Amino acid sequence: MFRLPTTATAPFCPSEVVGTVTVSSGAPLWRKIWRFAGPGLLVSIGYMDPGNWATDIQAGSQYGYSLLFVVILSSLAAIVLQCLSMRLGIATQKDLAVHCREQYSPRTGKTLWFFAEISIIACDVAEVLGSALAFKLLFGVSLVTGVLLTAFDTIIVLGLKGKGFRQIEAIILGLIITISVCLFAELLFVKPDWSAVAAGALPSLKALAGEERLYLAIGILGATIMPHNLYLHSSIVQTRVVANNDRSRQQAIWFSRLDTVFSLMVALLINVAILVLAGAAFHTGGSHIAVEIDEAFHLLDPIAGTAAAGILFGVALLASGQSSTFTGTIAGQVIMDGFLKIKIPCWQRRLITRSLALVPALIGVLLLGEHSVGRLLVMSQVVLSLQLPFAMYPLIKLTGRRDLMGVFANTVTTSVLAWALFVIISAANIWLVYQAFSL
Repeated sequence: MFRLPTTATAPFCPSEVVGTVTVSSGAPLWRKIWRFAGPGLLVSIGYMDPGNWATDIQAGSQYGYSLLFVVILSSLAAIVLQCLSMRLGIATQKDLAVHCREQYSPRTGKTLWFFAEISIIACDVAEVLGSALAFKLLFGVSLVTGVLLTAFDTIIVLGLKGKGFRQIEAIILGLIITISVCLFAELLFVKPDWSAVAAGALPSLKALAGEERLYLAIGILGATIMPHNLYLHSSIVQTRVVANNDRSRQQAIWFSRLDTVFSLMVALLINVAILVLAGAAFHTGGSHIAVEIDEAFHLLDPIAGTAAAGILFGVALLASGQSSTFTGTIAGQVIMDGFLKIKIPCWQRRLITRSLALVPALIGVLLLGEHSVGRLLVMSQVVLSLQLPFAMYPLIKLTGRRDLMGVFANTVTTSVLAWALFVIISAANIWLVYQAFSL
């Protein structure tokens, strides 16, 4: 008889998969690289979710390739922060959430936990809306029905209970390949002006002139750097068996850095592809009006000259929304276990997160209508951006402490770069809040 799990189980509960992936010290270099590869892929999924699609499509359709540099710089900033998170987990064998509970007062810890949960819910709202839109585009159901269908992804989580962590990584790899093939096939249909794309990759303050452009740029930033990914990465790197000495930890950090940089560069290329696709299809074609994500599906067919373009778009969007289900579940367990020392079955964690995301998604769709997905997705990414400093501050502070990190503490250069990112992102968020209250 089938019974629902009553305890936290692998692979979604981090404490159940710590040290489950062995890496032989005598293995050849390529095998070590292969065994350490995986955590970066899980983290990278958060950088190509439906929220990224919405901000990139709006930016490309409305401003062409001019905001492409924002996508690139945000992705490079993400690589810096994720490498800090990875290094914290390997050097201390504790994740960021555990450190926050141990190093800060209970009140501060609970506050950081609250903001981390908000970021997971905001991300899940984007996943609900993106998957619902994909169901609507591919199967013709209403958007409300699509939103309700997303509640059943808990079945996927249940089906993987007790499996190893490498199975999750393999599934994520398959979904990333699906997204990549669909998007790059679409680029062949629309034929972008690559010289103009190269020009858009160059940083330009002029491109940020105007409140709407800056608002969208901050949305791209929020969509690119996921706050809960900083907690997630510091935990899942501990799935690899690392000997308790500095030499082994240094080697693990080197291989994990390679995994992180490669995976996030793939995510960067996918985000670039989405913005370039929107710019080539909707901006350079004579229309300078922001195209919503749901409109892009229908408009691609005549522009690309084939019905396959719209189908590829829908399939990639569905893969994007569903892949985030896995990372959202694991991140939720990391945060709950780390901050509150609470472990619950993964299906319960998934139900809690998805229920909290379904309510605002349904309200938004019912109040704003079937064509509100794009606006709601961009709003969810701005909410994510607002939570980011609350995860960045403890991460940068903790990785700079030699008493915690030992020889793996941040160098002066790394500290300056990390704190500069913190100041820039915090300043952008302060501006955003000011604009919201000055309307």
